Amino acid sequence: MASDEHSRDGSHDVRPDPGSPLLEAILENARNRRYLGQRLARVDERVDTDMLGDIVRHGPVLEALLDSPHDRREIESRLDVSKATSHRFTQWLDQRGFVEKVDGRFQLTGLGQIIAEEVLRFEANVGTAQRLEPLLEAVCEDHQEFVVEPFVDATVTVAEPDEPYRPVERFISLVRSSETLRGFNTTHMAPLVLGGFHQQVFEATETEIIYLPHIADKLFEAYPEQARSAVESGHLTLRTRDDLPYGLALFDERVGIGGYDETTGLMRVFVDTDSPVAREWAERVYESVRADSELLSEA
Repeated sequence: MASDEHSRDGSHDVRPDPGSPLLEAILENARNRRYLGQRLARVDERVDTDMLGDIVRHGPVLEALLDSPHDRREIESRLDVSKATSHRFTQWLDQRGFVEKVDGRFQLTGLGQIIAEEVLRFEANVGTAQRLEPLLEAVCEDHQEFVVEPFVDATVTVAEPDEPYRPVERFISLVRSSETLRGFNTTHMAPLVLGGFHQQVFEATETEIIYLPHIADKLFEAYPEQARSAVESGHLTLRTRDDLPYGLALFDERVGIGGYDETTGLMRVFVDTDSPVAREWAERVYESVRADSELLSEA
């Protein structure tokens, strides 16, 4: 995928304008994650795997204390554990400097806060990766900087044997509830045979779509008058690019990504979210692809 963008005056910038600090931090982590092992090896401070496992096992009590200090009775109640278990938990955390006891309550130290946050982030990313598994195979080959963090609470719609069009239906429902649509490689999201959907795009939704050249040709073959009228009026903007990865769609309130079955061409998964960070990420990806596309002015 191209990473360069055109600036407003038509010149090339090496990279997109900086995003929010949160997005930039996430992207920087994505760029560096493949080298983390090498960096850890250089400082020769790898954490023992048993220690890592113990930290994860103490995740629930770390999460509880991240909310607020607790005494043992509150820990027992919140985690539904025995007095002996809560004592073992707090003793282990205390011995490693993760907690301290203040006025009868256990509270996280500065080290403990960082550890608790990282355990939660690890759990969230692993859980999200598992939920996004049908999409990741389609996305990661084309986008090495794809990041899961913004999609923690995304809606994941997967095609099922008895409901093969569930992802398509989800996509169409979002288009119908949005006044605008921008995206690329969306043909699989809504195949050209869906005349009702394309009528919506031609007449009701302000749309900019980047297609493969032969797909743009097929659109005008399928709906010659409607497509030409929508383009001429400025209601529909079409751009073309010789190569496109997965499908990306930006609606008024949400962004969505589609992954396809290479054999059937059908969309097998559609993931959408209203996360501001996900939207910022999607805007950057879209603008990067758009900068390397050509405006289709006439059919």
